[in-house]
Amino acid sequence: MSTSKGSLPPRSGGNPRNGRPQPNSAARTVQKKKQVKKRGALARMGKMVLTLLIIAILAVLGYAGYLYWKFDHGSFGVDKPVKAGHSAAEKPITILLLGTDNRPKHPSNLTDVIMVVALNPKTQSATVVSLPRDTYVELSGYKKTKINAFYARFKSKEKTSGILAEDEMKTMMGKYLDIDVDYATVLDFQGFRDVVDELGGVDVNISENMCYTDSVDGTDINLTKGPARLNGGDALDYVRYRKSNCSPKTKASDDFDRNKRQNEVLNSLVGQMQSLGGVLKIGKVLDAVDDNMKTDIENAQIKNIISAYWKISKENIEFKPVTGTWRSPYVYINDKELEAAKQSLHDRIAGIAPGGTADSQN
Repeated sequence: MSTSKGSLPPRSGGNPRNGRPQPNSAARTVQKKKQVKKRGALARMGKMVLTLLIIAILAVLGYAGYLYWKFDHGSFGVDKPVKAGHSAAEKPITILLLGTDNRPKHPSNLTDVIMVVALNPKTQSATVVSLPRDTYVELSGYKKTKINAFYARFKSKEKTSGILAEDEMKTMMGKYLDIDVDYATVLDFQGFRDVVDELGGVDVNISENMCYTDSVDGTDINLTKGPARLNGGDALDYVRYRKSNCSPKTKASDDFDRNKRQNEVLNSLVGQMQSLGGVLKIGKVLDAVDDNMKTDIENAQIKNIISAYWKISKENIEFKPVTGTWRSPYVYINDKELEAAKQSLHDRIAGIAPGGTADSQN
């Protein structure tokens, strides 16, 4: 057999490497058009995603601007500057929180909720001390009485003393807990209801059935044991429930149980406020408390608090409910628990996180 090149059959127009036929020019043109269309579709998709991203960023920035506008044009906080070096983003602060059962048909300045909060921006930690409303207070310079009666008493003497009840409460609670109290905030229960409703309810685990009715003030508590999402009214009933007058009667509750439930609700609300849904509802939450809250925190300081503690971990919030012994009509506080609560407040102020060590920068 001859091996001469001239005797070999002519090559076809195929690929010289694999012998496969190459596409003709028309086929190549069609293939290029498909590739162009594919790249065009991907480019359009990329532009769409980029556009949506830009819109989302603008929406977030616009919402942040809206919140700042609400602060600047609303009645949130005191319209005066924060003292130099006292920004909540730079130094620890303490806040007295009071909850009153003040309603249009039932005016009252008795404080059913008494809490003191210490916040530290360096350690991103907080302590919340809650005291029973019937706590017996024996303090030099003050009449011996229940702790929930002091605010009402100071309020009734404002005109003659010339001192705001909130300032008197800061001084008194500062002496009681051995700390300086920077601010006081008073929220009536309607504000509490509205905040919970604006956040879409609050998740709790009801430990016992609760039933109580009062036709005079319209109270109608009827809660069933187990996990539940409560609206504002039911959440308030859950926090305030004391005893039952129903048939059959449900288990009674004392000040200590109520304090535990207050902390449970507060902890749940913190989580909901930090969620995306909570973030988008801040404006409505501010509206909810606008007419039901009194505070001496500066407007700019409220912004500082929100920016400094918005992402605080719930694990870094130490709840210290103080208990004691009930001997009608008072609760006699457990001294060891009170000292532990004071120490926790001092630790936050000193820059010691829960279970941690002091922050060197504080």
